[in-house]
Amino acid sequence: MRVEHLIEFYAKDRLVNQWVEEILSEKKGAWSIEGAKGSFEALLIAHGFKSKQENTLLILEDEDTAGNFANDLNLFLAEERAFVLNSSFKRRFDPSYQNKNSVQEKAEIIQNLTIGKKAKIVICHPESLSEKIISSSAFEKNKLLFQIGDEFDFEFLIESLNSYGFSREDFVYEPGQFAIRGGIVDIFSFSSEVPYRLELAGLKIESIRQFDPITQLSIKEMAFTHIVPNIQEDEISGNRVGLLSYFKQPSLIFCKQLPSVLNTIEKGLKKVPKNVNSSEIYENVVDIENQLQAHCIIELEGQKYFKSKGSFNFETKQQAHFNKNFHLFAEELNANSKIGIMNIIGSSQVKQIDRISSILEDLGKSVNFEPLYEGFSSGFYDARNKVAMYTDHQLFGRHFQYKLKSKYSTNQALSIKELKNLNPGDFIVHIDHGVGQFEGLQKIEIAGKFKEAVRIRYKNNDLLYVNIASLHKISKYVGKEGTPPKLNKLGSDAWQNLKRKTKKRIKDIARDLIKLYAKRKSEKGFAFSPDSYLQIEMEASFLYEDTPDQAKASEEVKRDMEKNYPMDRLICGDVGFGKTEIAMRAAFKAATDSKQVAILVPTTILAQQHYYSFRKRLKDFPVHVDYINRFRTQKDVSQVLSKLKEGKIDILIGTHKLLSKSTQFKDLGLLIIDEEQKFGVSAKEKLKEIRVNVDTLTLTATPIPRTLHFSLMGARDLSIIQTPPPNRRPIQTQIHTFNHDTLKEAVENEIARKGQIFFIHNRVRDIEEYALLIKSLVPEAKVAVGHGQMPGDQLENVMLKFIEGDFDVLVATTIIESGLDITNANTIIINNAHAYGLSDLHQMRGRVGRSNTKAYALMFCPPIHALNDDARRRMQAIEEFSDLGSGFGIAMRDLDIRGAGNLLGGEQSGFIADIGFNTYHKILDEAIAELKDDEFKNLFDHKQDNKYIHTDTVVETDLDANIPENYVSSTAERLSLYNQVSQIENKAQMESFVKQLNDRFGELPKEVFQLLNCLKIKWIGQKLHFSKVSFKKRSLRCHFSDNLDEDYFQGPQFGALLMYIQNHPHKVSLEQKGEKLSIRFKEVNNLAEANKSLEKLL
Repeated sequence: MRVEHLIEFYAKDRLVNQWVEEILSEKKGAWSIEGAKGSFEALLIAHGFKSKQENTLLILEDEDTAGNFANDLNLFLAEERAFVLNSSFKRRFDPSYQNKNSVQEKAEIIQNLTIGKKAKIVICHPESLSEKIISSSAFEKNKLLFQIGDEFDFEFLIESLNSYGFSREDFVYEPGQFAIRGGIVDIFSFSSEVPYRLELAGLKIESIRQFDPITQLSIKEMAFTHIVPNIQEDEISGNRVGLLSYFKQPSLIFCKQLPSVLNTIEKGLKKVPKNVNSSEIYENVVDIENQLQAHCIIELEGQKYFKSKGSFNFETKQQAHFNKNFHLFAEELNANSKIGIMNIIGSSQVKQIDRISSILEDLGKSVNFEPLYEGFSSGFYDARNKVAMYTDHQLFGRHFQYKLKSKYSTNQALSIKELKNLNPGDFIVHIDHGVGQFEGLQKIEIAGKFKEAVRIRYKNNDLLYVNIASLHKISKYVGKEGTPPKLNKLGSDAWQNLKRKTKKRIKDIARDLIKLYAKRKSEKGFAFSPDSYLQIEMEASFLYEDTPDQAKASEEVKRDMEKNYPMDRLICGDVGFGKTEIAMRAAFKAATDSKQVAILVPTTILAQQHYYSFRKRLKDFPVHVDYINRFRTQKDVSQVLSKLKEGKIDILIGTHKLLSKSTQFKDLGLLIIDEEQKFGVSAKEKLKEIRVNVDTLTLTATPIPRTLHFSLMGARDLSIIQTPPPNRRPIQTQIHTFNHDTLKEAVENEIARKGQIFFIHNRVRDIEEYALLIKSLVPEAKVAVGHGQMPGDQLENVMLKFIEGDFDVLVATTIIESGLDITNANTIIINNAHAYGLSDLHQMRGRVGRSNTKAYALMFCPPIHALNDDARRRMQAIEEFSDLGSGFGIAMRDLDIRGAGNLLGGEQSGFIADIGFNTYHKILDEAIAELKDDEFKNLFDHKQDNKYIHTDTVVETDLDANIPENYVSSTAERLSLYNQVSQIENKAQMESFVKQLNDRFGELPKEVFQLLNCLKIKWIGQKLHFSKVSFKKRSLRCHFSDNLDEDYFQGPQFGALLMYIQNHPHKVSLEQKGEKLSIRFKEVNNLAEANKSLEKLL
């Protein structure tokens, strides 16, 4: 079934049509709707809107409900006509902090309302309904229109954009910015999701294109565009007006829970800071009520506010709750079919519908239903029209995350740029010379020509100039945050010795890993059966949507388990990215095959916590879960071990006691280890014994870069989860100066919704004072204190009581940063947040928001203007990057280092700190490739690739081969482009790069083409093992590498080369000077010809 079929079906419904006629004939007044449940409400609104075809307003009680309605309405209308209007501010009823994304969305909605040809539905909630906005006349007056063929003066454009508050940047990545490069102007309007690029020929606009702020590449041609400034600026907005002034009287206005909405506004207005004139920014309840009375009001299901002229009852019901009981669900479907009710199951994922079908099939139930491949927010049961619509997320008890149009993350554009950009003063690593300090690009004269080079300062102020053709040898130093590296001395052996020592150590570790891998491959293990219906049902009941990484890791684990040799797989992923769910699926698979599972954890608290998580997740399935730790009495432990020996326990969770001789399994099939690096040497030795013939799954929360995964392929089976869960709600992050009112409100709000709070204060000496303060502010709060200086037993006791819900607030030091996963804790308050690194803040914030409930992170720090630059940037970044995983690139840099260290032994961190992560990575790649090609040749089905034995070719020319300053004026941008050139590996990438330059900077000058020709020559030189190719004074000379052995000179490649030289003596000759061998081409006019000549040698 398709959505349009459902719409057509209801278009014939007598009651729906009667309701539509009634509201169309009425000019103003209030009507009420009863018996409209689930997504049926959105279906009704869609019918009313389609008939009226006028701008319509929908007032709802909160942002989430607004998102759900927008999702459903856009599906029913088959195009994007419904928009959610959010508040322009980051904090509720506090205009101190503007939210640029919301201002952008608001400007876009106003533009649609004023010039849009099609009618729109605007959906608002209390904050956005009460917030005043720019008047339509002021909006029209402040727009700039650009059309192809228009002429304008550059000076006037810059002046206009400056007067509108636009800032000039090197490149454009967020609203309110513009950039000029030659005849190209980039502008990011406040009324558009993406920026615009204007290309001029003289003073005339030749083309207008939209472009992606992340890649900076054009995506769509336009005939014209409107540029809108920041409509929240006082100079532009002038006298603001209420939202309702944008809807002509009388318009259709739908309301749900209007008394609650108006009550929220009334309470909110009391919280507006005293230094703000609220009447200039917000409308009061009386004004809103008076304006509403001039319209046709339809009050939906729930509390009503106005006296109704009439009521319609559609007699639909909510989708029934089956609590994942598919027997019950099948019975209802069959009962519906018997009385002629059409069953519809909706899901945006084909896989979910297939899962439901296979579960019902495995239960032996024959049922009829129509699949609807769309994700609606809620099902409904309509006996009158004989329709029962079910949603997959309600069947499985999952949280529904509405899908609104995808936004370009301007933060992502910024973070990508920040990570790649090299700024003077940054530490960089040259693979041959070591760690130095970058001092920018500099033009140096060589043989009368000026060449651009990278200037690096080393120890004792020694300088090194690196040709832009050798940029691939340079990488930005990535080491632990806040720890500057030691500069190397040019010309000393220290750097080469350090690289040699690092490679030897890596080889020793990798050798052990590969030997263990080989031993395991030769052992016989238990091959588990393919997935049963229980497994499918269990996986489908996961609260969240699987991320691609998570689904892949889950499949890899199960595939390994089904093989007839023991599994040993490591799962790496950040906090809250779904590792535990994969462990649960693996444990469940083993248990359904009558095998026992041991789950080994490093701490007593974690054992308890995993026990609760596993028991809750598997409560609907025939699996017995238990645990042992030192909080259980000896009698309890003896009973558990006795049951374990008899095979009555399927999954046992515990600390290192699991490894003792007294713990005897009847039939152990799977061992799951959480954070293996936290166990001692003796525990690891015992694990090695078990590992050889039992399937083993290890979990680690330390992110390990995906690239390391490829490096270690074959040495260890690795699954990396780097994508955050898509339907987790972003954690709402706010920054405040410390004040009692904010603290009191945050604690009270969380307790009111029966949640728990972390309060982080990292000084033990006065931590008790903060606990007393919270207790005095909120007397009903049950407050506990936890810190690392407490005796172990006492700390664990506090933590356990907090997990079990005995306390509302845990005042703690940063000990909560690692491992604690409490789904009921959904507010974290961090005191002196400016004192922490970005990654620490990211990790601590990750402790909340682990369930369906919206989570809040409150950061207390001094006023932003009083912080130093670094702290200010950190605080702004943590507030901006509120999406889970969105700040991953920046926040996780130092964790990448820890990840590499943990994977290959803690002592590796020292090497990484000395040589930088990228260099460490290159050495690791080489070391493992050498082991595979040499000592373990027989173990790997591994074709010799020339990746690690290729020659690095240097190309020298007396021609100008660079990116001229008059083409790209920004030094940082030029360096970034040179870096991109050094990473181009084939013709397709080169074509893409040329297209990018054309798009962003205009037609390529001759110097850039020469630079790219040098790159093509370099590729050929590498294939032919030339160490240097020199093109000077129309002569082309190629020098063979000194590292080539007899095998090469007697091989087919050199033979073919000799044959070509013998056949073309007038064009090319082979020359030898001492032991140096080279080829010389005569009379070559330019680099393009040089390239063609070399191609003939291949």
